[in-house]
Amino acid sequence: MYLISLLPFWLLYIISDILFVFLYYIIGYRRNVVQENLRNSFPEKTDKERAYIEKEYFKYLGDLIMETIKTISISEKEIKRRVVATNPELLEQYFKTGKSVIAVSGHYCNWEYAALNFCFFSDKKFMIIYKPLSNTTFDDFFVRVRSRFGGIPVSMSQTMRKMVQYKNEQTVSVLVGDQTPVRAEANYFTDFLNQQTPVFLGIEKLAKTLDDIVVFYKMERLKRGFYTYTLLPLTNEAKQTATHEITELHVKCLEKIIRDKPQYWLWSHRRWKFKPEDIQR
Repeated sequence: MYLISLLPFWLLYIISDILFVFLYYIIGYRRNVVQENLRNSFPEKTDKERAYIEKEYFKYLGDLIMETIKTISISEKEIKRRVVATNPELLEQYFKTGKSVIAVSGHYCNWEYAALNFCFFSDKKFMIIYKPLSNTTFDDFFVRVRSRFGGIPVSMSQTMRKMVQYKNEQTVSVLVGDQTPVRAEANYFTDFLNQQTPVFLGIEKLAKTLDDIVVFYKMERLKRGFYTYTLLPLTNEAKQTATHEITELHVKCLEKIIRDKPQYWLWSHRRWKFKPEDIQR
């Protein structure tokens, strides 16, 4: 993968086009999962409209795979050129309040590029919270990639411990909020993309415990390999929010951007493994 990562982007995208044909037409990678997710999420759309989203998603999935491999060797200059924050000054404004920041998004566009790009806007510690993969080889790969420009990868189970460790320092913690909880941790369901969806409450728990500022980073794809992201304030007073308020805020932000351009979300993920009635209390 390192050798592949050294290839120029234009060649990587030729490989991506070939990968699309392989994933979509030849092996049909999780097409049944994608189709079911789209059907349940967008019942108001026609079969033709959903088929278009499905095809565009697989085209983008090829790009996402090649761009992720490119992170092995991509330079700081190149990542800054390809991922541009529209309002990074907002972070410094927040730091002037003396608080730390939690930045939330989902598996939308190239979330890995955004996490890498965050590290360039301040001398504060940037913690990249992630859910460890069962495949240790790939898990080690992502840990190395996420730490290339100074980010501190932290597994979800260690998040609170690590944040408490740095409680006397200002930090930015970057998280994706659309992971699927295991059944035992599915304590809260909300309406997301037309379905009752289990949501982690960890982001809200962290924010309220530490009284951190919470923002949503909205990522947009301009063209192949080029992105922008915008920081959207969710709350400056986490401890003053109602129960589940922060959770609902970041879930609804993600839902809105998915509805606007659905092809850039991770539709092949089995997001709806179980429903509220499946949970035994």
